[in-house]
Amino acid sequence: MIVAGVDLGSATGKAVIMKDGDIVGYHIAPSTRHPVETAKQVMEAALDAAGLDSIEAVDLVLTTGYGRLKVPFASENVSEITCHARGAHWMIPSLRTVIDIGGQDCKVISLTNKGMVGEFLMNDRCAAGTGRFFEGIARGLGTGLEGISGMENQGPEPCTISNQCSVFAESEVVTLINEGNDFKNIISGVNLSVAKRLKAMVKRLGIIEGVALTGGCSKNDGLVHAVGELMGIEIKRLPLDPQITGAIGAAIIAGEKFEQASRTVA
Repeated sequence: MIVAGVDLGSATGKAVIMKDGDIVGYHIAPSTRHPVETAKQVMEAALDAAGLDSIEAVDLVLTTGYGRLKVPFASENVSEITCHARGAHWMIPSLRTVIDIGGQDCKVISLTNKGMVGEFLMNDRCAAGTGRFFEGIARGLGTGLEGISGMENQGPEPCTISNQCSVFAESEVVTLINEGNDFKNIISGVNLSVAKRLKAMVKRLGIIEGVALTGGCSKNDGLVHAVGELMGIEIKRLPLDPQITGAIGAAIIAGEKFEQASRTVA
């Protein structure tokens, strides 16, 4: 059985190929203006990584993410909340809370012991704390996203970033630079400000130990450290690229649906 999951986010597209429950190939690429084109690009690259000649070798494709309704070669689609829950639980079965930080939204998801969604909260009304927020800050600092992420760039005395709006926060960062503040303290202040917003969301939902971050922003080591320190918990690191969590979940669900359909036919 060969199945695939495609996650079309606002910033990146991801595709994962699974054979008999194991990942045999995946690919991540920046999103284009057209979800169909993004889906084709990541799927073709994932097929190539899996050593497969064409999509005809795949028994079932399931999509998730913002562009999930526009993929012609997919049989079904599922919400990204469900897919992130299933994907994260597949990697670490002991997880009970998933904090997903994507390109333009944040989600906090509580999991059952079977990886199903218990409850969730979502912030998609503004870019605060998302990938687009960090892109704006990196632009203001002139460091690139990798400069914000590295632990070696986290200062001991975080500057206060009071604005939650990404546009005003970027201006605030420029002001802090002009005032002569240490770059490292500004960077740690940025990550701490986002961690505080995430903590507020988690507090509303109620945190359950066994916590991991997913999405592209979870590659930000400074942010992961700030979240763990602020909440007083250990943030578990996923064994695979956290950016493909949703695509993994979509592939897992595709496998379950294919097996169910096979049993029905038999």
